Amino acid sequence: MQRCHSSAHARRYELDKVELSKVKKFQSASPNFPAMEVDSQEQLQRKQSTYLSFDESFEIQKEVYRGQQYSQIYFARLHMMRTLLYSLVSNWKSHLSVCTVLGLEEGKECIVVGTLYKHMKLKPCILDEYSKERSVAPLVKPHNFMHQDDYLVLEDESGRVKLSGTMLSPSVYVTGVVVALHGKETSAGAFFVEDVLEAGLPPQIERPLKSREDKYVVFVSGLSIGKGSSNPLQFQLLVDHITGHLGDEEEQGLAAEIVHLVIAGNSVEVPRGLLNGQNLASKDQSRLSEPFKELDIQLTQIAANLPLDIMPGSSDPANFSLPQQPLNRCLFPGSATYNTFRSCTNPHCFELDNIRFLGTSGQNIDDLTRYSEAKDRLDFLERTLRWRHLAPTAPNTLGCYPFTDRDPFLIDSCPDVYFVGNQEKYETRLVKGLEGQSVRLICIPRFCETGLAVVVNMRNLECHALTFGTQFS
Repeated sequence: MQRCHSSAHARRYELDKVELSKVKKFQSASPNFPAMEVDSQEQLQRKQSTYLSFDESFEIQKEVYRGQQYSQIYFARLHMMRTLLYSLVSNWKSHLSVCTVLGLEEGKECIVVGTLYKHMKLKPCILDEYSKERSVAPLVKPHNFMHQDDYLVLEDESGRVKLSGTMLSPSVYVTGVVVALHGKETSAGAFFVEDVLEAGLPPQIERPLKSREDKYVVFVSGLSIGKGSSNPLQFQLLVDHITGHLGDEEEQGLAAEIVHLVIAGNSVEVPRGLLNGQNLASKDQSRLSEPFKELDIQLTQIAANLPLDIMPGSSDPANFSLPQQPLNRCLFPGSATYNTFRSCTNPHCFELDNIRFLGTSGQNIDDLTRYSEAKDRLDFLERTLRWRHLAPTAPNTLGCYPFTDRDPFLIDSCPDVYFVGNQEKYETRLVKGLEGQSVRLICIPRFCETGLAVVVNMRNLECHALTFGTQFS
């Protein structure tokens, strides 16, 4: 017996062979998407939405690598963020003067703007492999490199200064964050921090107040097709649900309100043993291509019914460094023939009916968990929004392209939905800004481990989990 559990509607479907034969068939009654046949008198037409992509800033097109170093992306980040913070200082502490690190005077209160650098005792270093004096003692917490002796440094073009005081916690901040600090230089040459100003949530485009109808966007990540623990039937149940082939008339009516699917990275997992640089035998070539063929079959079913975006992840065949470029369409010979199929960048930014979505496949948040601490993953998401930077640890501990004149990870417009894929569990929170901004934060769990997808209602930004499970008896 196969069972599909849907936490969205607090109901359980038990489909045996007899019931599967009763699943309603679909007829193509629209040039855009097939209609869902509930009975001979009534047909359900899938709702549609207007789509706009804002991935241009993440695309590497005219960039030319000439051996440039990463200092230029830090200069670009500091220049953009300093201009922003200077505009906020007047409303923060206008009575204080703003100076550079080199212009600090002992005992004089001032404001200084710069980039944080966190000195970490346990931070991995490639040079340690060649050091004769390296310690052989294992790390206490290999998943996190925090240590009680870590401290922060502020730097700009003129110099750098060590920070002291309890206002700025090293466990919260990471290298690459640009802040404005109020304080004074001590006799020891450090800068005693009395207050800190972050950029805060970026401005949000005001949305029209017209009443919207229920339209849903489904998010899923970590399909990991090809992994030993991956369950093909589990993903097929998800495909059948969102395409309307699963459930009764009410369930098909809800499926007709799904207007978009986003696959947030790690769709396939290729056996690492095959990627050893050696020529592959014919049977190994088949093992290598099989996950992509299986994924393309499933995506073709989806693309025939509704639009979908697929983002690359850390285990997908894409470039390692951020921003990851779209997966090659030749990997999807079936689904790529539909204009509803879109291969996107990571990070990915788009709008549906003027609702802005921004998200990643998880590498930026995973890196923050290694070099800082928080009570949950949603805190990391909120911090990146308030720092106005998607990946502050890039390029220090997170690989990224060495841009020369811009930093594409700066967040200049506040999204309505901010999602991150390939997390351990499903979490969500609604964050409010000082200027009326409202952002839905979503952690999307790995589907191959949880069987869980996330559904967002575009009308009110409410979201819920949709869980699929299989059980045989």
